[in-house]
Order: sequence, then C-alpha cells, then structure tokens
Amino acid sequence: MKLLALEAVQNAGYYQSRYQQIEEFGGTLYVLNGLGQEGYWPADRYRIAGSKHIDDIIKAAQEWHADEAFDGVLTFSESGVLTVAAVAEALGLPGVGLDAARISRNKLLMREAQERGGAPVPRYRLVPDVDAALKAAEEFGYPIILKPTLGAASNFVFKVDSAGELRTRFPQALEGMAGMSWFQMEPDGLDLGPYGLLVESFLDGREMQIEALAWDGEVYLGSIVDRITIEGNTFDDDAHQAPTTLDADQLAAVHDVVTKAAHAQGLKRSVMHAEVRFHQGRPHMLEIAVRPGGGGLDYFARLSTGYCPIRATMAVAAGVKPEVQHYHPTGVHLAGTCLISAPGRIEQITVPPAVAESDRVFFLKITAKPGDLVRRPPDGNNILGFLCTSGATFDEAIATAYEFAAQIDVRLALPATA
Repeated sequence: MKLLALEAVQNAGYYQSRYQQIEEFGGTLYVLNGLGQEGYWPADRYRIAGSKHIDDIIKAAQEWHADEAFDGVLTFSESGVLTVAAVAEALGLPGVGLDAARISRNKLLMREAQERGGAPVPRYRLVPDVDAALKAAEEFGYPIILKPTLGAASNFVFKVDSAGELRTRFPQALEGMAGMSWFQMEPDGLDLGPYGLLVESFLDGREMQIEALAWDGEVYLGSIVDRITIEGNTFDDDAHQAPTTLDADQLAAVHDVVTKAAHAQGLKRSVMHAEVRFHQGRPHMLEIAVRPGGGGLDYFARLSTGYCPIRATMAVAAGVKPEVQHYHPTGVHLAGTCLISAPGRIEQITVPPAVAESDRVFFLKITAKPGDLVRRPPDGNNILGFLCTSGATFDEAIATAYEFAAQIDVRLALPATA
C-alpha cells in the first residue's frame, strides 16, 4: 500500500513517529510538505513543494502521483485536513470531500452542522468584538467558553467566569489566534470558513475522547477514554483513563450523539476523533475531527479495545473498510498525562532510565527539545510531551503516571525570553 502523507507546513518532527508506525504496519509512506525541512524523511520518498499554496501542493502531488500511483493520501494534523481533502479530490483518490473537511475543521461550521443534524451542542455565537462577546455571555450565563474557530490543542481556549475577565481574555485570544501555529500551518488558497472567536455556553459534566469510524452509514466507537482533568480556566488535556466509566445507557446515548454529528458533518467514510461532554446528565458534542486523536490516544485504543486508529487511517485512505467493532473493552487499565512545565526557554530535559525503560510505561513521547520556548496560558499552551502507564487498577496506573512524571527533570532558562 503506497500512501502519501501531507502537511502544508511541516509541524517540526511531531508526526514522524506515526509515519514510522505506518511503515511498521506494512505501508510504504511518502511525505509531501508544502514547506518543510530537508532530510525529514528518506530522500527517495520525501518532497517539499516550496510553497504552502494549495495549487502548488496539488501540482507537486499530481506530478508525484503520476510516477508512483498512490493508493491514498492522509494526514495526522488538524491543519492538514483541508489540504488532504483538496489533494485527494485532485488525484481522484478516496477522501471526505472539501465541504465535509471544511465543516470538520472550522468550529463554527461544525456547530451549525451538528445543530442542524439534531446533535445536542452548547449554545454558541460568533463574536466579532468584545461587546458582542459580552452580550452573548450575558445571554448564555457565566461561565462561558471563548475559543477560536480555527484552533487546535486548546490554544487560546478560555473558560471565563465574569464580564471583567472576558474583557481581559478577548484581546488575548484575538491576538493569540492570529499567530497560532495551527492557523499558520493551514494552506493558502483554500476557503477555511469563518475566522474569529466563538462564545459558547459551558458544559458542566465529564468529557470523553473517542476514536471512531464512519463507514457507509454506520458509526463505530472504537475507543473511549475518559478525560479526568481537574479544570481551571484554561484547558490542559492532561489526564486520561481507560476503560471508560460510562454505563450501558450512557454509552448508547454517546453513540447516538456521535452518529448524528458525523452524519451532519457529511462524513461517510472517515476516521474520526470525537470529543463529547456531558451537561445536566446528557451527552453533548464538542467536536469531531477527521483524523486520529493526538498524544498517546492511538496506544490507548489498541491496548484498551483492540482498535488501531493508525491502521484505520491507512485503510480509509485507500478506500478499504478497517477492522473495527463497536466499543468492546479489553479490561486493561490505563492512565495518561501530558507533561507540563512552567513557561520558559528549555535548556535540558532528562528522562531517567527507570522511567524510560519501565514495563509500566506503554507510551512516552517528549515533543519539546532544548531551545524551544514553552508558552503557557494565556500566551499559548505548549507541553513537553506525553506519558501513559498501565496498572492492575486505574488508581495504580495514574499513581504511576504522576510518580514518573515528577521524575522527569526539566531545566529552563531564566528569565523566559522570546
């Protein structure tokens, strides 16, 4: 199976480990970046278009496809969703289509589609200025959520408790989203949908992160992981639990909501990362992205349910139905945490062998490197990486995760300078 991975702008080395998984699973992977670094992937299977304009990326993909006859195109990046849709369409390969990709990338278009499709969603409004935001917040009631329409990884997403706080957070989010890497990595020359800030009503219950599949009218919840973060006014996706604690009735309700939302977004054949949050006992949609979830969620899925989002991505890209069943946990207890530090310029990160080599660690990935600037809310939402552990019980697994995370030494330059 020949597959072409795409990014309009290369996100450092973030997806290399997943590219390597594709090859471990029997695929032959080619990589095309609009803008990228030389030497990123084996030279005979790597090209740089030299531009992030979609026309240039499509041209480069067409020329390469004429030589290699790719079976499919894919991305693991939220910023690559529209690029993949456009290239797949131009090459005549399987894809979700540009309209569905746009809806699934832009949070306002997504909300509108989900609402039309009958999926419960928070109240929402696109707000062009702080006065409009204040008016929406007064109508919805505090706390509210302030978020970019083209955001990712919880960057510049704030829970706001008062009008005074909203007056502070609005300009921070407005300024921050323009320079946000996830926005800067989008291709030029494509309609991305409305660009701005949303005010949403706050959902007060627990949250699930789901690796799912839409295939010819059926939606499968391959993996469900509970998000167990103790929240403040910013959103660090920093602690997870599997298997889910949902009971049978709650599981059925979540499946119904995700199915309605996927159909409403126009997703007929797609891998999906869905986020659902309960409110007053009822599941509501947060989002459905047309890519696998990040961090260690693919490892969570394989160990906790036997579903592999990476293999599923490969199969869907080639137009083949993946191996999948409705949610069926294995009974293995897993926990995961993001690695978070204070803001500053990284000098050194040291992971002791007792952590790196432990058989209780099933996923450890350090995404930051010396020289990187760690920005924390309200200036950004950078993390150091991910650590996921197993145990005989969840309590044992999460205790191990926190114990090991505390042993990872991070040295920062002081003061933090840009």
